[in-house]
This record gives sequence, C-alpha cells and structure tokens, in this order.
Amino acid sequence: MTNLLEINISKATELIKNAKHLTAFTGAGISVESGIPSYRGKDGLWTRYDTKALELSHFYEKPIESWKIIRKIFYEYFGKASPNLAHKALANMEKNGILKAIITQNIDNLHQEAGSKNIFEFHGNSKILICRKCGEKYHVKDIGLDLLPPKCRKCNEILKPNFIFFGENIPKEAYLKSFAESDKADVFILIGVSGLVVPASLIPKKAKQKGAKIIEINPKPSNYTYSITDIFIQGKAGEVMTQIIKKLNIV
Repeated sequence: MTNLLEINISKATELIKNAKHLTAFTGAGISVESGIPSYRGKDGLWTRYDTKALELSHFYEKPIESWKIIRKIFYEYFGKASPNLAHKALANMEKNGILKAIITQNIDNLHQEAGSKNIFEFHGNSKILICRKCGEKYHVKDIGLDLLPPKCRKCNEILKPNFIFFGENIPKEAYLKSFAESDKADVFILIGVSGLVVPASLIPKKAKQKGAKIIEINPKPSNYTYSITDIFIQGKAGEVMTQIIKKLNIV
C-alpha cells in the first residue's frame, strides 16, 4: 500500500509540474543536513554562544570580542559546510526552468555554491563583509580574518559581516523583492522553515493570501503546517527533494 509520504510527494510533484511560477522559501532547516545547526531550540547555536556578539551596539563597542565569536561560528564552523542534496535539487530545478526563484533566510551562501542564481537573501550573506562608513564590500576570502577586527582598505573602518544583526532592519531591496516574489508565485515550497522569525515569516502568508498553493517540507510541523500549508511532507529535505527530482525526471 502506498504510504502517506509517497502520496504527498506525488501530490507535490504534480503541483510543481503544473506551476506557472514556482518559488522556494528556505530557512535554517535546509542547511542542517550540511552540518549547520539551527539557531534556536535544544541544540541551537544560541544555547552555546552569547547573542550579544550580534547586537550592533555591542559589536562596535567591543569589536574584537564580537568578531572572535562571529569568526568561530560563521567562518570556522560554517566554512566547513557544503551544499547538500536539497540545495542541489533546487539548483537543478532552476536550471531546468521549473523553479523561478529562491527566497532564503539563510546567510550561509550554500544556495549559490549549489549553483542557484536567482536568490533573494532576506537576511544577507556571511561571505561578504561591508564597511558601514563608505559602503565598500569585500569577499571574506579577499580580506582574511587572521587579524581582528578586519578593516576597510579604503577608509580603515571596522568591517561588519553583511548580514542582519539583532535590531537591524531588513535591507530595503531584499525586502521589496522577496515580497514581490510572493505576489508572483502560484506554488510556494517551504523547506526547513519554522515561521518564527518576523518579518520573514510573513512572506509565505502573503503568498497564500495571493492564492499560492503551499508545499511544506519539514521534519516536524511548523507554525505554517496547520494554518497555510496545503501539502505537508514530513521528512529530511535532502531525501524528499531527491524523490521529487526523480519524479520530475530531471538530472
């Protein structure tokens, strides 16, 4: 007998095949299989590290102290991660013209490394450092983090990772483009998202209000599951996306 997982994967695949504008919305859960833990929860990063490191005022008051924690988490730890099957599946779907865009809450750059092109990074990207004084941007590889804090080569100001710190506003362009994308989509795939982080959590809700069908892939129910989700596929992102790719018959 066909089980519920197989039924839901088949239903999701049909929705994807018939979608006019398919968008993916990803969160920390998609990167767990790459070895990056989630931020919240029992084994989340914020149970091990002081969140003060990502408070803007603290960062500028004690830049070396903040940068030591930031380097540990986002460059030494995250730096070892590579795209998993779910990231690669989404890149494959985009390459084949099935997936139009990815909106991600993640800052790990793994969608880019997997080969995806049309990505809206709602919270920024850890691989880029920015000077808040002159606006110059650098790839972290071009600056290096042996000496802390890293400084701008143009004006000698302290460089900040180009992702959102606590209390910072979402960059206007990323905000507007992400919500505009939610207006366009007729099918939305949620992967590894909890629905707890505002305002990012509002994006799938906006898509639903505009009439989009919502496919959710998560190991356990989220804030979306019983409110806006049409098809809930309970399982690991890599395994589920691999099955969907097979059913779509693309390589």
